[in-house]
Amino acid sequence: MPELPEVETVRDGVARFVVGRTVAAVEVRHPRAIRRHDAGANDFVARLVGRRVEAASRRGKYLWLPLSYDGHGGDALVGHLGMSGQLLVQPDDAPDEKHLHVRIRFADDGPELRFVDQRTFGGLLVDELVPAEDHPEQRLPGRIAHIARDPLDPLFDVDAFGRRLRRRDTELKRALLDQSLVSGIGNIYADESLWRARLSGLRRTARLRPGAVTELVGQVQAVLRDALRAGGTSFDALYVNVNGQSGYFDRSLAVYGQEGRPCPRCGRAINRTAFMNRSSFSCPACQRRPPRPRDY
Repeated sequence: MPELPEVETVRDGVARFVVGRTVAAVEVRHPRAIRRHDAGANDFVARLVGRRVEAASRRGKYLWLPLSYDGHGGDALVGHLGMSGQLLVQPDDAPDEKHLHVRIRFADDGPELRFVDQRTFGGLLVDELVPAEDHPEQRLPGRIAHIARDPLDPLFDVDAFGRRLRRRDTELKRALLDQSLVSGIGNIYADESLWRARLSGLRRTARLRPGAVTELVGQVQAVLRDALRAGGTSFDALYVNVNGQSGYFDRSLAVYGQEGRPCPRCGRAINRTAFMNRSSFSCPACQRRPPRPRDY
């Protein structure tokens, strides 16, 4: 958390308020916020000041702001929100947030961009842009070159994803959370998509038929689009958009966080089980567990 819908909501806000503006000053208030920028705070600041933000892009849970050409090749400001990171567009006279870690001011003296992160798992860095492996005409930060396309990417290939999925031979939910296989899907939207597709997250990917994969991808895309329209999912104040507003997709969740409540489809009580230091939520009737392998 945040997952694709939340990051895309933030990306859209940054695109509307920041793209086309030139950085005038950068203040790094907490070193952990730029710990992934190996050259340190002074280099981070120097590579941003005087540069114009050309666009706002996203892949999976990462977003980046390509910067104007500086004579040394293309690069971008890359952000990952982690568990509680926020990119906020604030008037320069707005009070500092308690966990404000990076402040970016612009030459037009308009609203500033702030990176706020209570738990400090997120961060910013400036990274070189490299050609994407599958489409070299596209460029993305080198640090995230291993991140797969997400299901809402126009170039996402369902058939290719299905082939890679079946070759993994792992549990289906575990595969959906593998960002090198498909990006942007986290715990919440994996559970919601599996419920809509009537599939158990314990199913082995190697045994999935192509039709089941196509149905699952369709449901993943539908869940992500529904969440986008709702501005994402907010269970607390840690996820907000650039204006500080919460998303409201939590009102539409069918299974995630609904332990003991009736399944919206069949009425059976929703189950919660432990999964990778988290929780999985599913309907025991609609999403029947696969049979256990026989012992011979």
